[in-house]
Amino acid sequence: MFGKKKSGITEEVVMQALSTVIEPELHRDLVSLNMIRELEISGNDVTFTIMLTTPACPLKGKMDGDCRAALAHVQNIGEITINWDANVPENQRIRDQLGQNFGHAIAIASGKGGVGKSTVSVNLAISLAKSGASVGLLDADILGPNIPMMMGQPKMPPPQNKKLIPAESHGVKFISMAFLSDPEKPMIWRGPMLHSAIRQLLVDVLWGPLDYLIIDLPPGTGDAQLSLAQTLPLSGAVIVTQPMAVAATDALRGLKTFETLKVPILGVVENMSGEFFGTGAGQILAEQNETEYFGSIPMEANVRVGGDSGNPIVTAYPDSAAAKAFADVASKVAARVSVMTLMNDSSFIPIEMVG
Repeated sequence: MFGKKKSGITEEVVMQALSTVIEPELHRDLVSLNMIRELEISGNDVTFTIMLTTPACPLKGKMDGDCRAALAHVQNIGEITINWDANVPENQRIRDQLGQNFGHAIAIASGKGGVGKSTVSVNLAISLAKSGASVGLLDADILGPNIPMMMGQPKMPPPQNKKLIPAESHGVKFISMAFLSDPEKPMIWRGPMLHSAIRQLLVDVLWGPLDYLIIDLPPGTGDAQLSLAQTLPLSGAVIVTQPMAVAATDALRGLKTFETLKVPILGVVENMSGEFFGTGAGQILAEQNETEYFGSIPMEANVRVGGDSGNPIVTAYPDSAAAKAFADVASKVAARVSVMTLMNDSSFIPIEMVG
């Protein structure tokens, strides 16, 4: 039941107007999705909050404009103030299995090495953090960890209460086997050891609450992928490929691996796109497998420089084409998992209009 009539404008009238505003991803109105919160009317002025399931929502501008246009039809409407908030719900399955409070766990995968999967992981994580999300990055490439170098932080803090403390850089918490091993000695491990290491980096780390945990997987379709799927309830996987058809063929194997493991495929990213390697294989891969194409990352020298120097391109050159492409991919990934959340989160159960 809505509040009492105030100065000729009622909550019923305001909510009725906002019920004509359609959420662009779900194609349903904001009111029935229970996204309108904290509605207040002072005289003829209206203030309310739109509750999102991700602070990285790429469509806030459109929803803002649509809400204002809808309310413009309310007679005698005064000043309109729209606030934004985000509630990334805790994944109860992760809480039950690992004792951690993560909203979404997203695997970044490829079918082979050398496609820039770690680069995508790092820049995606930082882009999500820059949007206001709480983000963790797990370097699950146990045998070839390089995230500390790319994040510009070679050491992690000392343990506390028998828990590992993740390093933090560029607004992202991260952990890597590189912190726990000798870089001059190769790690030659069998499957059970890999499984144990991945679980340790999930369970024995004091992550704290995270909206997103981005997981940089090793290339291929082996023990690490299987161990991760068995250990952690994943929201989905992002498949990274190069623009060439032969790279997309390898990426397809990675995609099918996650389908076999019952992990949702969120979409495909084409990395190193441009004149040298060409373009197009990523989009074809996405279309042929009926998944979303998140876009292409242009091949720029500063992407490599940023990874080598520990200052990734989204922070070093945020206005570059590659940085903007990474930010766009992050927004699309967030939107994709946001839709999944809205469809399953009880706090967004559709409500009946009260007239």
